[in-house]
Amino acid sequence: MATDGLAHIDGMSEGGAPSNWPSRPRVRVVIPCRNERAYIAACLRSLVDADRDGMQVEVRVCDGMSDDGTREEVQRFASEHAWIKLVDNPQRTTPQAMNIGLREPGYEVGIILGAHAEVDSGFIRNNLRVLREHPEAGCAGGLIENVYLDAASRRIGTAMSHPFGVGNAHFRTGTKEGEVDTVAFGAYRREVFERIGYFDERLMRNQDDEFNYRVIKAGFGIRLSASVRSRYYVRGSYAKLFRQYRQYGYWKVYVNRMHRTVTTLRQLVPALFVSAVCGGALLLLLWPQLWPVWLSGLGAYLLLAAYSAGRAAGSISDVPGVLCAFLVLHVSYGVGYLQGLWDFILLRKEPKASASDLTR
Repeated sequence: MATDGLAHIDGMSEGGAPSNWPSRPRVRVVIPCRNERAYIAACLRSLVDADRDGMQVEVRVCDGMSDDGTREEVQRFASEHAWIKLVDNPQRTTPQAMNIGLREPGYEVGIILGAHAEVDSGFIRNNLRVLREHPEAGCAGGLIENVYLDAASRRIGTAMSHPFGVGNAHFRTGTKEGEVDTVAFGAYRREVFERIGYFDERLMRNQDDEFNYRVIKAGFGIRLSASVRSRYYVRGSYAKLFRQYRQYGYWKVYVNRMHRTVTTLRQLVPALFVSAVCGGALLLLLWPQLWPVWLSGLGAYLLLAAYSAGRAAGSISDVPGVLCAFLVLHVSYGVGYLQGLWDFILLRKEPKASASDLTR
């Protein structure tokens, strides 16, 4: 009896998966990378240690011409494992790195992985199982477990894993399995790229979200499974967190302009919060009698933030830091979103050609 390839994995039955998949499905893992010497070895080691039985796995580290020893680390792994390859990305941007790794055919499933990430042993196998069990899904993904290097990163990571901090980003909060609107480190069927194209190279941030919006628009599902797990080393700086999420908010507006729609409702909340606080403060100059209303609104937010920080924090000493991280997440994203509205909607600007980013 003919099989479709994934039927060899975990005893899965026939039917549903693409009929042209071979008996040993080919999986390509693409890692955008630049100057990640501190993390890339652990990332690659986790892939070496992952369960790869019954499949053909290839890893392509698409490096933006690193000069910190990253390339030497990757070449060391490549010399020991022929299925790991170092690929040059002279343009040095994240979406270009993704596309360099994915455009060449020769795989049935393509996985995007961050250089700061490590995968669990069953990461690849469970992604394939989810795609096999849900033939309507074009993408599978799982949960991210934060790894903390110090107290600051622990507090930031706690805020990024709580619904008050990131809303319904389920791959961070773990509050839902099944159909979602986006995942991190997605595993995509090759058919998805053939139908909708690749990652938009104009985007400095939000490449994943924009691509996943097109995935859903094309009629594919995106599945989140708790069995698919990875670890991510959290930034340990509030200043870096502010810059990161300001960029997320800023570039989200450009994505909205591209598609002529608001792709997710949760993106509006931080901008509305910043507008209410700042706009309300300006109105107080004209109508001082609004002070009680403005203070009540701000006080309600701070009370809810403090309550959420208290519930999320592992210790009392972490509560102020988690509360601070909540504020940074919301204010930075809101400020970035408002800046994006000004530049991309009101002034009709285009992204700068010089903008580049390879952090994941």
